[in-house]
Amino acid sequence: MESSSMATARHTCLKLEIPSTDPLFVKGTWFDTHFHLSVTDGLRAWLCNATEEEVQERAAQWDQPVAEYIELAERYLGFQQPGSVYQFVDAGDDHKRLSWTFEREGTKLEWRWKFQPSNDSRKITAGILDFLMDANINLSEEVVRKTQSFEKLKLEAEKCLEQSERFTNEKMEFESEIYAKFLGVLNSKKAKLRELRDQLSKQEIAGKASVDEEESTDKTESYHSGSNAEESEEEADKKITSSSKDIPAGRGRGRKRATRK
Repeated sequence: MESSSMATARHTCLKLEIPSTDPLFVKGTWFDTHFHLSVTDGLRAWLCNATEEEVQERAAQWDQPVAEYIELAERYLGFQQPGSVYQFVDAGDDHKRLSWTFEREGTKLEWRWKFQPSNDSRKITAGILDFLMDANINLSEEVVRKTQSFEKLKLEAEKCLEQSERFTNEKMEFESEIYAKFLGVLNSKKAKLRELRDQLSKQEIAGKASVDEEESTDKTESYHSGSNAEESEEEADKKITSSSKDIPAGRGRGRKRATRK
């Protein structure tokens, strides 16, 4: 049971700045049903071990589940909350009382926990300093890892950017080449179409001229036929007239003499 509780422990350390007093360091060890607090001003140290029974009793007083009570306490003692009033005052017999305020449903409330003096302030203070040093080392290592990761991502981003620019240039060159080829084919097709159009126009003009020539020939032949017919009629009339003139004029008179009365 104890190992399970230790496995789920969470640690915080708050540099608490209270007006008119020296800064305090508040270290918290948080479990699911209880928590431990230690406070030092660099010379002296105080402890508060909130048992499961005490936490359950406090949570019941505020009509809260135990988990919600511990979560709210961890929030205010893990980070100094703006707007909250913190105090660390004497509580008699060298004890201290740590309090902080918060708002709930529009009402300002205050939580307080009593601390007893540590039998070994140096050990408590050294433990808090060790925790801070370890946390600082871990943060430094995390910063180094993040920085290295950032540099790696930066290099990858630069490579990706360079590759993207290369792809863009290649795409533009490819499009220009394809466009040039397309224009060449298009211009060739246009020239071919113009050539065909010119040939068609010439054929249409030649055909129209041939038709006009045939029509002119037909009209000429009709005109000559009509003229020949008129000439034939005139010649016939002339022949008839000529024949009439060639008949002897005395034939009629001879007949007249032969007639008997």
